Amino acid sequence: MRLRDPDFFVHCGDTIYADGPMTPTVNVEGGRVWKNLIAEGVEKVAETQDEFRGRYRYNLRDANIQKCSLQVPQLWQWDDHEVTNNWSDSKDLSLDNRYTEKRVPLLTARASKAFLEYAPLRPNTPDESERIYRNLSYGPLLEMFMIDMRSYRGPNTANDQPVESADTALLGAAQIAWLVEGLKASRSTWKIISADMPLGLVIADGKDPGGRGRFEGPANADGPARGRELEIARLLTAIKREHIRNVVWITADVHYCAAHYYDPARAQYGDFSPFWEFVAGPLNAGSFGPNKLDSTFGPQVVFQRAPPAANTSPLAGFQFFGEIQLDPRSRELSVGFIDIHGAVVFSKTLEPQRG
Repeated sequence: MRLRDPDFFVHCGDTIYADGPMTPTVNVEGGRVWKNLIAEGVEKVAETQDEFRGRYRYNLRDANIQKCSLQVPQLWQWDDHEVTNNWSDSKDLSLDNRYTEKRVPLLTARASKAFLEYAPLRPNTPDESERIYRNLSYGPLLEMFMIDMRSYRGPNTANDQPVESADTALLGAAQIAWLVEGLKASRSTWKIISADMPLGLVIADGKDPGGRGRFEGPANADGPARGRELEIARLLTAIKREHIRNVVWITADVHYCAAHYYDPARAQYGDFSPFWEFVAGPLNAGSFGPNKLDSTFGPQVVFQRAPPAANTSPLAGFQFFGEIQLDPRSRELSVGFIDIHGAVVFSKTLEPQRG
């Protein structure tokens, strides 16, 4: 990525894997052995303040990351693995023997402090000094909106509530209002929303005490808009009614790359303008997928590249990053997915809507 000399790099979250103990070697596909550099503290899950900090120090030991960080400005947001897998208010670590500290709010506080100490992120205003969501203008062509799908969410549930409540929150009312107002006020041709989770991919989170499936993201495995989808529906409808054009979503979380086109004509909830979502990853982690798509907002898989088996190592080559290019003359936005060898495996050029 550094050799492509980008203007900046967007990290959509999972900047560390605080819940992933590391071993010196891992047996992977084809009878090969993956070797890890082991540093103090990474052989167990992160629980103490210094263990969370140690995960960021560990990443910074890598020479390639050092070179990239010196050359390329970075925009970070967080997802779940900065704390622990699929964390929300419903996370229960009582049966997870890896943890001696079971209090998820305390782990979240320590993880948040470590993230903000290492993230290339200015502190917010005193009223919410740890706020992660923000917007950055890059002039008449581009404005970035970095959102936070973690800090304001309710518990992971069956995600099928018929009306909005504290349990269906994902972004929260204040963040949605900020996002809509920011998009309205933007004078840039393209408005990119960088999200830490895809909107339409079904991401499970085990079962609740009653045996019903829980969901980690907005999607709840088809049907009309319910649960967290109600908040997303309200946001997408506001974008349409305010005539906000040229909104593109980028994201990660799932460990493969995909291009999704959300079409109201094919959706069960259709009161929104069509848009694209581009999913890219992982960066030097196991590869998974593909995930099932939820039909609520009419997403179509235009492209996807996923491994043949779950938890495929980086040696198999299923590592991808996205690259966005803006043409200053035509104002076209082009998106490409690039693999670990530098090959472009997919590209799409979008023309700006006028007016």
